[in-house]
Amino acid sequence: MDRKLDLPAGIEAEISSLRETFEIFDNPKDKFVQLMDMAKDQKPFKQEDRVESNKIYGCTSQAWVVAKNNGDTTFSFRTDSDALIVKGLLQILEKVFNNKTSDEILSVDSQYILHSIGLEGSVTSQRNNGFASAVERIHKLIQ
Repeated sequence: MDRKLDLPAGIEAEISSLRETFEIFDNPKDKFVQLMDMAKDQKPFKQEDRVESNKIYGCTSQAWVVAKNNGDTTFSFRTDSDALIVKGLLQILEKVFNNKTSDEILSVDSQYILHSIGLEGSVTSQRNNGFASAVERIHKLIQ
């Protein structure tokens, strides 16, 4: 990898695990299948959480995020989308950000995540923008 941030150990461990998952695929289509598989493993999202205040803007698909303060300086997130690939991308954010502090979460941006796990060349610019919007939304929710 050509760029490296000084990230908290918990964030770097999650990114490293995701990198290992995606680096076995050379074909971008296989990476999309992996994203869709991750989406299918996602916990159910409550219908009552699909409201305007939880919506992620900047996504071409419908997408939502709910943040919860765990009461111990860490946060947990639940996400959903009406598109499987987007849902898989949001699942990546859950894996990277769940049970991390606000400082840890704010230390990383969307481009670093996609680059680090090998998806920056596979994801379309629209999905890239939507992923960035999701990270920005999460950052705003915890500040």
